[in-house]
Amino acid sequence: MEPRATKRKAEALDVAPTLPTEPALYSGPFPFYRRPSQLGCFSLDAQRRYHGDARALRYYSPPPINGPGPDFDLRDGYPERYLRRDEEVREGLDHLLRWLLEHRGQLEGGPGWLAGATVTWRGHLTKLLTTPYERQEGWQLAASRFQGTLYLSEVETPTARAQRLARPPLLQELMYMGYKFEQYMCADKPGGFPDPSGEVNTNVAFCSVLRSRLGRHPLLFSGEVDCTDPQAASTQPPTCYVELKTSKEMRSPGQWRTFYRHKLLKWWAQSFLPGVPNVVAGFRNPEGFVCSLKTFPTMKMFEHVRNDPDGWNPSVCMNFCAAFLNFAQSTVVEDDPRLVHLFSWEPGGPVTVSVHRDAPYAFLPTWYVEAMTQDLPSLPRTPSPKD
Repeated sequence: MEPRATKRKAEALDVAPTLPTEPALYSGPFPFYRRPSQLGCFSLDAQRRYHGDARALRYYSPPPINGPGPDFDLRDGYPERYLRRDEEVREGLDHLLRWLLEHRGQLEGGPGWLAGATVTWRGHLTKLLTTPYERQEGWQLAASRFQGTLYLSEVETPTARAQRLARPPLLQELMYMGYKFEQYMCADKPGGFPDPSGEVNTNVAFCSVLRSRLGRHPLLFSGEVDCTDPQAASTQPPTCYVELKTSKEMRSPGQWRTFYRHKLLKWWAQSFLPGVPNVVAGFRNPEGFVCSLKTFPTMKMFEHVRNDPDGWNPSVCMNFCAAFLNFAQSTVVEDDPRLVHLFSWEPGGPVTVSVHRDAPYAFLPTWYVEAMTQDLPSLPRTPSPKD
């Protein structure tokens, strides 16, 4: 009997670990989440060049409350005044890593804090939060441990790539309309007025870099910010930031229910993580005009689904994210920037892991690894093809 038991134990060790995603498994109390604090920011210009400052920050400038109401033509300028970012360029974590390289000496908690942290984009964490309720889109996250820090960078799935390359014209126009709405609602300086006559250039971005902690996991992440509200009660970021969204007009209770169950979940996850207090939505009619605006306070979004048996629960989202971070931290043990654990998930299944080395999955650039290894202030050179 002894050899068979030993063999069974050995077989069990060979089974790759997985992480289940069913909501019922994560329905406990809301986990600890440290109020996010902004460590710094950076901007990307019209040519997608990095600048370690706030030059791309825009200022919330909604239409006057007593006025006739919005009448924004979201199709105006499409496609002739539309400059789209080249989505074939896979940036990975590069812009965030450049910020980190320039500021690693000033991080509160010192270098030791970074060694225990997870570094990623806010958008990657948003996907983790919504996973227990997601029914359509899978994801892949590459993970590498370097100098103790766990880095997470999204990998485009084959399905997502195929969908992007075959994106129908209507969806491309809807994407433009979201950016156009921002142009109608933002000014270039405090107290200024929006100018919707210019180009919509999706290369331009202002990004906040934030510190938080989920459970026992310190987090350093960055996310794009639409605008800051000069009239906000507190001018302290991130509480002065505003997220701008568009959605089609709701014409029935059933449409509102679907909106609250699905779209509002993503809006909540995206804004709760960085501590953005309000989402301002423009509701567009079938002709592409925004006819009404509505503010959704992030902390009140759950109220719309609290009594809906098919709704979502913030505790489930955050508990799953904490469980994933536990899973990743315990799976990615070896400290090696060229070694990648690829976490993959498709709706209806668990999160699975595969191990890879070097190209095409390794994502920490040579300039970053070398500069951090030498621990000397250094700016990235132009990456070579082998990077």
